[in-house]
Amino acid sequence: MANIQEIKQYKKIYMIGIGGTSMSGISEILKNWGFKVAGSDVNKSETTDKLIESGIPVTIGHNPDAVKGYDLVVYSAAISKLDPELIRANELGIPTVERKDFLGAITRAFRNTICISGTHGKSTTTSMVSMCFLEANLDPTIQIGAVLDPIGGNYRVGNSEYFILEACEYAESFLEFSPKAEIILNIDNDHLDYYKNLDNLKEAFIKYIKLLPDDGILVYNSDDPSCLHLSQYTKAKTITFGLTSPNANFTAKNISFDKNGFPSFDVYHNNVFYKTMKLSVPGKHNILNALSCIALCDEFGIDKYDIKNGLSKYTGAERRFQYLGKINGASVYDDYGHHPTEITAVSEAMKKKDYNHSWVVFQPHTYSRTKNLLDDFVKCLLNFDNIIVTDIYAARETNTFDISSKDIVDKIDSLGRKAYYIQDFDDIIEFLKRNVKPDDIIITQGAGTVTKIGHKLVEKESTEN
Repeated sequence: MANIQEIKQYKKIYMIGIGGTSMSGISEILKNWGFKVAGSDVNKSETTDKLIESGIPVTIGHNPDAVKGYDLVVYSAAISKLDPELIRANELGIPTVERKDFLGAITRAFRNTICISGTHGKSTTTSMVSMCFLEANLDPTIQIGAVLDPIGGNYRVGNSEYFILEACEYAESFLEFSPKAEIILNIDNDHLDYYKNLDNLKEAFIKYIKLLPDDGILVYNSDDPSCLHLSQYTKAKTITFGLTSPNANFTAKNISFDKNGFPSFDVYHNNVFYKTMKLSVPGKHNILNALSCIALCDEFGIDKYDIKNGLSKYTGAERRFQYLGKINGASVYDDYGHHPTEITAVSEAMKKKDYNHSWVVFQPHTYSRTKNLLDDFVKCLLNFDNIIVTDIYAARETNTFDISSKDIVDKIDSLGRKAYYIQDFDDIIEFLKRNVKPDDIIITQGAGTVTKIGHKLVEKESTEN
């Protein structure tokens, strides 16, 4: 059982933005620990419904008086300082704390907080590690940035000393955590709206690694040049994984792919055969994710048979190359990847599958990322046979960057390839319906609302059949 000494002074906790991925998980953990928990969210969702079903009161919209009588108010980073409930809490003298700081206190309540970090692959790897710990009956508490079907959502409340956590680097939020073990998957030039350049991002990871205790564990990718220097910043035990670096502690050999693009491979640990593994998710990038999971689980003493079974039972998290169904006999997938490296990994995984022609519907995510990585986006989209680009999803930004999706399309056209700029999602659906053929593959790609297209396409097919 976790040690909740740091937060037990607060008996009643109110959560503003409770429907968020992380906030919902925190609220369930608190309820399990015996706290009285309630909260609010602007939008009703499956998550808020699930919280209400579990006995956590949720207000949809703003109700400033709802915070009365609570000992602490936790708010997510997306909440404005002008939020009516936050203002009311301050007027009433109720202490307030941002989610990342409060989650940091929760990480200190567990003896073994395991943080999975990196620019790409966090949700997948956190899911893989979770599946292996569950297979070994270690009863972990889990927080993931995506829905994982075997746990019925994006979090699980356990009763052990293990807390498996997806630790995001955006705005240095992971620096509030207290990890016993860390996986660093990669460090790539992302979140430049906050970090400005890759060097600043690397510096944040160095600070993060320094959080490890001397008896901690650091697992990192020795194929990634940006990770190679990391071990010098900690006295924790370091374990490496990779496919190309000759001295990686965990590596894969004899790799093959089935018709779904699912890999099988032999794992070697310090050049000694360890175990043959088979994944139920496609792509070479997932072999690297699996190797990091294997390295960490092995260090925690999990039996290699449990690791093998846990990995094979992982069939993907929501929006991670997720199969949705068919339209006109073409397979429809949805993927969250919104960085060129992620889109390239998806296109490479796609090429291991059997299909006729490929179609990508790409929604860029944030103006700053689109501006900074324009040429890289063009290059990775050229991996698809047919390219549709829709408007940029602004997220937290306004367009002060003089950039639009048309810039991507024009650049692709200038290279002699045809790309389509289509703003309206219904128009995209009709365009695909008219043009895709049996055995084609369609991927909706991006971190914003583009996910709606694939679901509507598949609904359309089932309604019309």
